[in-house]
Amino acid sequence: MEFELDRTQMNGFDALLDTTLRTEETLEMIVPDACPDILRVVETDGKVLLTRKEAMDGRAELGGLIRATVLYCPDGETGMRHLDVTIPFTCGVDASGIGPECVVVASARCCKADTRTINPRKVLVRAEAAVDVTVFMPQMESICSQVLEAEEQNVEQLTETQEVYLTACVQEKPFPFSDDVSLSASKPAAVELLKSRIWLSRGESKIIGNKLIFKGSANVTLLYRGQDDGVYTAGAELPFSQIMEISGVAEDAECDMTLALTGAECTLNAEDDGRSVTVSLEALAQAVVRENRVLQVLADAYSTREPLAVERSECPMDARLDRGVRSQNVREVWETPMPVRDMVDCRMTVTQVTQSQEGARLVLTALVEVQALYLDEEGTLFSVQHPMTVPCALDIPENCQCFCQCEGVGDVYAALAPGGMEVRFALDFRYCALVKRQVIALVGLGPGEASEDAGEQPSLVLRMLGQGERLWDMAKTYGTTITDIISANELEGEAAAAGRLLLIPRRR
Repeated sequence: MEFELDRTQMNGFDALLDTTLRTEETLEMIVPDACPDILRVVETDGKVLLTRKEAMDGRAELGGLIRATVLYCPDGETGMRHLDVTIPFTCGVDASGIGPECVVVASARCCKADTRTINPRKVLVRAEAAVDVTVFMPQMESICSQVLEAEEQNVEQLTETQEVYLTACVQEKPFPFSDDVSLSASKPAAVELLKSRIWLSRGESKIIGNKLIFKGSANVTLLYRGQDDGVYTAGAELPFSQIMEISGVAEDAECDMTLALTGAECTLNAEDDGRSVTVSLEALAQAVVRENRVLQVLADAYSTREPLAVERSECPMDARLDRGVRSQNVREVWETPMPVRDMVDCRMTVTQVTQSQEGARLVLTALVEVQALYLDEEGTLFSVQHPMTVPCALDIPENCQCFCQCEGVGDVYAALAPGGMEVRFALDFRYCALVKRQVIALVGLGPGEASEDAGEQPSLVLRMLGQGERLWDMAKTYGTTITDIISANELEGEAAAAGRLLLIPRRR
């Protein structure tokens, strides 16, 4: 007869892929008739709107729009002007195991953008986007926890407690967001919004019942042309709070939130005399929820009455090795092509995070692009880009899977320095390191055949535990129970058996 086993269902997700995709797009554009001719391109900046992410057989595909803004000095006119360019993009990655049932978590940003003037009425815009992609496969594991009615069937069972770190839920929620940014009264009113820079940062998250409450902010930096034709900046941190439906996790579970911008519009309010800008956003919140769970696993079983056939299987399970946030403060001085009279704007973009193993340490390296807008000694506007690398070392050994998100914290500060400028900013490396363990559990138990050498056995045996041997192993070998061995030797517990000559009674 087959023995009935009690099973625990483990439903979760396994990360099949965690990578960063890079895509470069170009577009030729004619300067609109309403805009003056281009004398000199000063700067090109951009934001990425992620509008599509899809898992299909053997491939994950993503798409969206790169919204680039070209700042230029006009020919024959004063003041800065701008061109808005929208470039569609599609990128993807092939990997075995990906299917339509998978869930894709992604975010995107503009790494670099530049513009070449073909003639005063025509430009070629090039933009490079980076897309962080993690693909999760739903997993359903059934773990045997015990033999039902074991005592009635003279079955002894060995159960072990295993702690696993389960990716229990991957959920997302799109949401709109709108707010106003007031421009400083100490600066001239705006007559033209030149460009906007928007990035989403996450805040606290908390699970209450079947709801995930999370906070964040939209960080907005605006560049505008004032009534005096000067260039000015304005900025604001616009907070938001959202609720996402979630189920199947405890309130102390840990949540990693990824925010992706899917739509963005910034409009100068003419009714407010150029003193405010309305920011309307569409965003996608993506939550990856993990939690520690304690499992009872049926590791072994035997019968004191008859031989049994035992079928075992290896179940891969994640265990959390480390999780946290490491902050890195960055300060660097670099030269500029022209002497700097005044700083106008400065931005920083994390283009990619790479991982490399150095012995027992894992080194995360953020590749960063810094772009600064400044006035030279004659008051002419110039832009300069500078690549940087920011390392962060973690005490994580080999053969671990580390998920990392790196984001800027606070503002980027730029100040005058001899021969150029000094740039300062801070980065947060948020990481979660997992190690894969093979949990061996029984998956089947039924009648077996007696071994050929199983002849007449003595009713009493005297022996000591061998190196690494447990009372369970001894009891199983001689067809008795741990309880009988402890009772026959008047032991206080299993630990007292070490180093003693034990009397092993056999059951008849």
